[in-house]
Amino acid sequence: MAPGVAERRTHTYIRHGTTSLFAALDIVTGAVIGKCYKRHRATDFLDFLRQIDRAVPKERDIHLVMDNYPSRKLWDRSVRG
Repeated sequence: MAPGVAERRTHTYIRHGTTSLFAALDIVTGAVIGKCYKRHRATDFLDFLRQIDRAVPKERDIHLVMDNYPSRKLWDRSVRG
């Protein structure tokens, strides 16, 4: 791996116990809806969104604020110089 070049994974890459956590906070009640997944796929995220939809009453609006950690990390670095 060279400086400034993103490391790539092969098709045989294994996460070695890493899990992905998706979590949602109901700011009215303070309740947290969360689920861990062994993989980090779009289908897992869609499953989590459906879980939120089932848990929240239909008459209430849902607002999503999503944090894309890698881009935030890069932004933090650029701000610090």
